Amino acid sequence: MTRPLTSRQQNVYDFIVKTMNELGYPPTRAEISRALGFKSPNAAEEHLRALERKGVIRVIRGTSRGIRLPAQEAEAGDGAANDEAPSQGLPIIGEVAAGSPILAAEHIDRYCPLPPEYFTPKADYLLRVRGLSMKDVGIMEGDLLAVHRTERVRDGQIVVARLEDEVTVKRFHRQGHQVRLDAENADFAPIEVDLRHDAFEIEGIGVGVIRGGNGQALG
Repeated sequence: MTRPLTSRQQNVYDFIVKTMNELGYPPTRAEISRALGFKSPNAAEEHLRALERKGVIRVIRGTSRGIRLPAQEAEAGDGAANDEAPSQGLPIIGEVAAGSPILAAEHIDRYCPLPPEYFTPKADYLLRVRGLSMKDVGIMEGDLLAVHRTERVRDGQIVVARLEDEVTVKRFHRQGHQVRLDAENADFAPIEVDLRHDAFEIEGIGVGVIRGGNGQALG
């Protein structure tokens, strides 16, 4: 029988669940510490280890957002048999040609030997980042952004969006028929979209980052 959580452990667990539900990816130790008033990320790490011992989370060592929820993974696994990625790993998408599907074969540079389930929710592909418009959230030029394919997004999530024939990574906000795509860099102005007449599609949400495309995952 699983031991009950202490009130502080419950606070940490609830914050992890809230962050993953709202943003699509888990918080860092520093974000947990700031939100719950810990003196240092080390305190958050101690609580994460306790939660892992009690079986309510799974921690992937050496990653800043390496927190997984076994309950969610179990639910996702129910339909996994018919939705598996290629056995060679996650496709790495380079330059995307205007108007063509993002997962078209000609866009796939190579494959990364990471399972889709390394990220939560699972990743469908890795998109090579161009430019510095998202640098303030740690998404840098040359990084690989892990993307979960979906058209359902929540306000504030980081999305991969297609505008006319251009694919971009930005933070999503919507009010009625108006969409605003915010950069995480003060040098870049927001992109305003009017859904009544502008061509706009959501390709997916960002669920993690591989730094510099060298396999050091920050999922």
